[in-house]
Amino acid sequence: MTQEREKLTWDGFGEAARELSRAIVADGFVPEVVVAIARGGLLPAGAIAYALGVKSCGALNVEFYTGIGTVLDAPEVLPPALDIDFLAGRRVLLVDDVADSGRTLALAVQLLRDRGADMRSATIYTKPGSIALPDYAWKETPLWIDFPWSWQGTVTGAEAS
Repeated sequence: MTQEREKLTWDGFGEAARELSRAIVADGFVPEVVVAIARGGLLPAGAIAYALGVKSCGALNVEFYTGIGTVLDAPEVLPPALDIDFLAGRRVLLVDDVADSGRTLALAVQLLRDRGADMRSATIYTKPGSIALPDYAWKETPLWIDFPWSWQGTVTGAEAS
């Protein structure tokens, strides 16, 4: 039995990035820096940064999910380190693909706020029951999400031929 999934297409991704960007502009928030939560937030952050005309971008590497439905005990920040001190006093937009449990988003938001960033957050999706919600979100779903950049898995070893 195949589990029903939310499927985001490349066209849907473009629509999501534009709608999120318009919501940020309409809210009057003008970020100086866009920070992705890597890996899932890298493509959304880049698309939103382009739409907003923001050239200063960075990434915060956080690991929590190790597979579908499997997680670490707590999210962990991984190297290489983001220059968080640079963000103090700056308007920062933090971007991820989904606020699932919300634990990764909560960790990243707290980390940036503790460093003095004037920040807001955005995700393409939120899940019901997330402990942290972004300031901007495109859609809510209870389903596992197939993103166009990751649904096929990795290409390694024999799969590469």
